[in-house]
Amino acid sequence: MIIGKVVGSIVSTRKNENLIGNKFMIVEPVPSMRGGWGNFVAIDNIGAGIGEYVLVSCGSAARIGCDMEKSPVDAAIVGIIDDPAGLE
Repeated sequence: MIIGKVVGSIVSTRKNENLIGNKFMIVEPVPSMRGGWGNFVAIDNIGAGIGEYVLVSCGSAARIGCDMEKSPVDAAIVGIIDDPAGLE
């Protein structure tokens, strides 16, 4: 899992049929978890907003975590962090 901050959203009018109705957010990993990651897009079915710190599941766990096993999902927001103290 990666901790990141939601910094934007993506609007896609044409997409894989398994992704219709889902929201896409741009996530910036916190510096201590950046590794080789830059900003990336994650599917959001829990209602995270811009400026919130979130937990992101990656890889095949992302599909399982958002109940989309047959969808082309590689990152999914699975939690919103209530107290981001020390993450900034």
